[in-house]
Amino acid sequence: MAITLPMLARNRAGDVHRLGDATYISAQGGSILCPGVCIVNELIPGKACGVVAPARRAFDHGSLPFVIRRDGSWDYRGSVIARKELVCLFSSVLKRDAEGQFLLETPAERGVIVVEDAPFVAVELGWAGEGVDQVLTFRTNIDQVVTAGPKHPIRVAFDVVSCEPTPYVHVRDGLGMFPLEARIGRAVYYELVALAEPCVVDGRPVLGVWSSGCFFPLGELPMDATGDATGDEDDG
Repeated sequence: MAITLPMLARNRAGDVHRLGDATYISAQGGSILCPGVCIVNELIPGKACGVVAPARRAFDHGSLPFVIRRDGSWDYRGSVIARKELVCLFSSVLKRDAEGQFLLETPAERGVIVVEDAPFVAVELGWAGEGVDQVLTFRTNIDQVVTAGPKHPIRVAFDVVSCEPTPYVHVRDGLGMFPLEARIGRAVYYELVALAEPCVVDGRPVLGVWSSGCFFPLGELPMDATGDATGDEDDG
């Protein structure tokens, strides 16, 4: 029997045996990606079982009843998917198309889902070194570790009304210009600010952090009445 995305979503708590939601694949003879694979981590892109899917167009379900909330939790038809293993499984087939839409896609099927903000949340920060030699790593809510750098930049968006900053880190590329990102949690952002140092970018004094040889601005330095960046030493 073919496994479909809606069928997978219905295998929530109470419908599977003691090993958790992801063990539905044992009963069905395999996952939606690789028949016979029974470990969620083996479904991460790049670690699939090597089975070559037939060259055919994936069936398009249109919109699927999934929502990724701003806090990183997943809902299916208004019910929270509580098991982390199942969230990790769905995340492994999460993509972003050239128009910026988020979708779940396997070789056989696909469907668009709603994402309130970013699909992932950075919940932990690790760092080593200092200055230009500093390296920052983020752990996401699905336990993926991302090292900030040229391929995984940090950006900060500012609310147009309140100017409240919302930082993000690039997790993986989308199918076009829109990446899949992790919103950096507030506590982690405060840790970043504690590591920040002043720099001049495009003629503007800013605070930012170094990682893997790249400087990532977090915000502009406030200016005093003389036009100098606050915190600069007085040369006189």
